[in-house]
Amino acid sequence: MKVLILGSGGREHALAWAVKRSRRVTEVVCAPGNGGIAQVARCVPVDLKDVNAMVCLAEAEQPDLTIVGPELPLSLGVVDAFRDRGFRIFGPTREAAQLESSKAFAKQFMKRFHIPTANYAVCTSAKEVEESLKHFHPPIVVKADGLAAGKGVVICPTRHFALETAQGLFSGALLGTVEQQLVIEEFLEGEELSFLCLSDGKHVVPLVPAQDHKRIGEGDTGPNTGGMGVYSTSQMLEPSMTEWILHHVAEPTIRGMAEENVPFTGVLYCGLMMTAKGPQVLEYNARFGDPETQAILVRLESDLTDALEACIDGRLSETELRWASGASACVIASSAGYPGSYKTGLPISGLVEAAQVPGVEVFHSGTTRVSNQILTSGGRVLGVTANGDSLEEALGRAYEAIAQIHFDGIYYRNDIGHRALKKSQ
Repeated sequence: MKVLILGSGGREHALAWAVKRSRRVTEVVCAPGNGGIAQVARCVPVDLKDVNAMVCLAEAEQPDLTIVGPELPLSLGVVDAFRDRGFRIFGPTREAAQLESSKAFAKQFMKRFHIPTANYAVCTSAKEVEESLKHFHPPIVVKADGLAAGKGVVICPTRHFALETAQGLFSGALLGTVEQQLVIEEFLEGEELSFLCLSDGKHVVPLVPAQDHKRIGEGDTGPNTGGMGVYSTSQMLEPSMTEWILHHVAEPTIRGMAEENVPFTGVLYCGLMMTAKGPQVLEYNARFGDPETQAILVRLESDLTDALEACIDGRLSETELRWASGASACVIASSAGYPGSYKTGLPISGLVEAAQVPGVEVFHSGTTRVSNQILTSGGRVLGVTANGDSLEEALGRAYEAIAQIHFDGIYYRNDIGHRALKKSQ
């Protein structure tokens, strides 16, 4: 098999690494890829904002399977375009991807199908926001409706701040893109959990759970990012809670989409808040998470390619995923200044030494290769990922490896998994 992966980040590096392990896969092509992915796949250029360019690439490469990494191509309808031309592609259609590409669509869908989520209001003007805010107690969550690369959610300590945030989203001052509508939402307290599952449009098979660390600063302080680190353990969820989430969140979502004649095939990512009242859905993603994928896939023992093909063929119910027990962790090395402005083109050293730490895989998020040198090219640069028999061992290996790596201004959090470690003491 020849497999094409669309994307250029740490998630796509982990996907390429996992797919390459399949005995059936003879070649992996990644478009556009990055400096690290080039070590496991042939990287070719493509514009992920241009569906026609991606179709032309598929016609040139003739892949047996295409996997879509990021949300943007899904929201533009790359799956629809590939299917129309007879290409086998893993991911939801443009209409089904609205679960991620429109927060308003997702909230209204959850309400229709009684899926537990926070109280909310959808607003199309600052005046509507002002009226709606009277019904919410601070802190209040304000969400951009569209895709915002993990930066479209603002937790506002006062109603005044919430109104200012909404005005910034409507004007384009906050994200650089003008929002036509946004979601005002009650603030939920608890621990976040990433619950991902595969779906063939009818059936659901869960992946192992993970917990992301969104804030840039230690102790979960500072602005939100695309994710600064994640961990996954066998103890994160009791089997009874996994069943509850499947029966009350994942399965009703897939069933609801099918009922509305928008079957969802691909990865359904349920971002949950584990509140005192039980799990509540914060958001859906319509694809593998980043950096969750890195920590999840290093625990997968069965063949990823087989499972993704079963989704496309509607035979997921025959598929069983096998997982390594124990734990995994991924620590993100980022550029100084991220999630704001940052420098690129900085040489990275210590990658070979880091990869020699037992149980460690170094996935590249934002790198490029110039001659024989790997340089930084993004805000999140590397995802240093490790397996272990325990979370302590996985984190110890990840931090031992990341200590070997250097580039000017390298920054990473030293407290990934701190809440779980505290509980186990």
